[in-house]
Amino acid sequence: MRDRLRSMMGRWGFWLEKRTLQQRLVLAYIVILLLPSVWISTVLFREFSVSAIRNLEKTNENALEIEQIHIHNNIETMKRAAQLAITDRDVLDYVSRTTEPSTQELIALNDGALQTILRSQYNNPSIEHIRIYTAYRWLYEIWPVFLSEKRIRGESWYGSVLASNGADRWEFSREDAEVVRSTPGEGGGENKPKVSLLQEIQYPQGNHAAIVQVDMLLANFFPNTFSQLQDEHSQMLVIDRNGDVYRHPGNPLLQSAGMTESYLREQFEAHRDAGAETGSFRFKRGRLPFLCVYSRIPQLDAYMLSVVSLESVYSEVNRTRNRIMLANLILLVLLTISTYLLNSLILKKLHVLTDSMKKVRQGDFNFDLAIRGGGEVGELAHHFRKMLQKINELIADAVHKQAASKEAELATLKNQIDSHFLYNTLENIKMMAEMEGQAAISDALTSLGGMMRYNMKWTSEYVRLRDELLHIANYVNIVNIRFDGRVRLRTDVPEAHLNQELLKMSLQPVVENAVKHGLREREMTIAIRTMVAEDTMRIEIADDGAGMTPEQLERLNLRMAGDEPPPAPGAGGAAGARTGSGIGLANVHRRIRMHYGEDYGLHVESGPDAGTRVVIRIPHYLRSGGLN
Repeated sequence: MRDRLRSMMGRWGFWLEKRTLQQRLVLAYIVILLLPSVWISTVLFREFSVSAIRNLEKTNENALEIEQIHIHNNIETMKRAAQLAITDRDVLDYVSRTTEPSTQELIALNDGALQTILRSQYNNPSIEHIRIYTAYRWLYEIWPVFLSEKRIRGESWYGSVLASNGADRWEFSREDAEVVRSTPGEGGGENKPKVSLLQEIQYPQGNHAAIVQVDMLLANFFPNTFSQLQDEHSQMLVIDRNGDVYRHPGNPLLQSAGMTESYLREQFEAHRDAGAETGSFRFKRGRLPFLCVYSRIPQLDAYMLSVVSLESVYSEVNRTRNRIMLANLILLVLLTISTYLLNSLILKKLHVLTDSMKKVRQGDFNFDLAIRGGGEVGELAHHFRKMLQKINELIADAVHKQAASKEAELATLKNQIDSHFLYNTLENIKMMAEMEGQAAISDALTSLGGMMRYNMKWTSEYVRLRDELLHIANYVNIVNIRFDGRVRLRTDVPEAHLNQELLKMSLQPVVENAVKHGLREREMTIAIRTMVAEDTMRIEIADDGAGMTPEQLERLNLRMAGDEPPPAPGAGGAAGARTGSGIGLANVHRRIRMHYGEDYGLHVESGPDAGTRVVIRIPHYLRSGGLN
């Protein structure tokens, strides 16, 4: 351990020795001033954040406790209203009778029990409805209290109420549906969520007689949750036993944070303590932090949640912390500037020498070093001046040698055969073949002459696609002399693409590789087609030849990416470069990327006995009209 520590200290010492005096002073300021300040600020403000969140959590717990008091009072109000209907003897007789009531009995029911129930509802304005659904066949519906049970048999809670054997059943609903309709299928109800108390009436005991329903809108049942006046940084909501979320739609917190109800429900299910009646947790939506405080409502088997954005809490704490850090940073900058000015006065000659060395590194050797005098810096400047003199002498010798080499190359070029002599000779041989009736030889010489002109006439790096395709056609004609016409060329190039600009000799190496490595005993077709997508031209060269194995394809891609050296002369494989001219797929790929950029180049797709397809991507540029 001691040796490792000594080695580490030695490496740090060596690293410090390589730094400038200015850098060492700045590093000392950082270690002595900035780092301790940052650490202390971080620890202190972390405690401030924890304290602020605890206070916020306590405030929301109190808000939920106050809401629980309102809920408890509303539950008792709804239970009393339901009990009034259940215990009324006239109501029980009406919902359980087996004979048709007389007119006098209906009038007495309307004037007695019905008015009592309505008065109970009117005396409690928060109650929205009190309804009694009876199943007996002699029922006369008396709106809005006595209704037929047929109207609710399709509700999802109907079977649960019957199975509860007279116990209270609480249900949430998204809307206050109107059960009485003038015609079948008319109107569904208002878009007002509500909570309903449902209880079965058994009279006599054990015999199903009716179901009583007491409704209260959630805006009344949860007055703070659905209040119009809410803090924009917090929102209260309710999750029932089915996981449905009920909240005030006017609060902008969830929408501004991009938080859906399903996401909030997932966070609640993932973080809540299943055995606890109350609790809290923190979560994030993107980069926004939130605090969720929850409380269970046992009677409703539901939860109340208060979601609070912690962005303002963290923002205030971070703002204060950043101010302190900024003050320390400004102090560090002032110290650095003052140190720099002091070093400029003390080490002025060293700075001049450093600037001179930078000029030499950039290739400027024609200057005089303006440092005179003795001392260590003066001696160093003297030797540097001698070194410049020696470098200039060496450069002059290299220039003379290069000029002599160029003159030798020009002399060699003058001794080469004039290309026009070759063209004229081919023309004479072609005429002789035509005179002898050798049309195939004449056509082959025409193609060979076209290829030679195209190869030797290198006035520009760029040609039109039309010229490159003509060169490919000449090449295929020559190849078919050797392979008895087994190579077929098919082009699918729109007229508008023929003026596309591309690098000369971009296609011929691809076609040559296809013939050299893909041709088998049967005929082979080489298809060339072009496509334009936005500002990119895509040229596909596909053959139905032998194809490549996955290993060969991988080796080709590595070679084109520059991760594998080119194969030795005579090496096989569809990706091999042409050993005669030195132009291969890898060279074409590098030329395209060098001229057009890293986004362009070649891509090869192949498989054993599945042919090979080479895709060339270049900018869509027409030589006749510029960018298209």
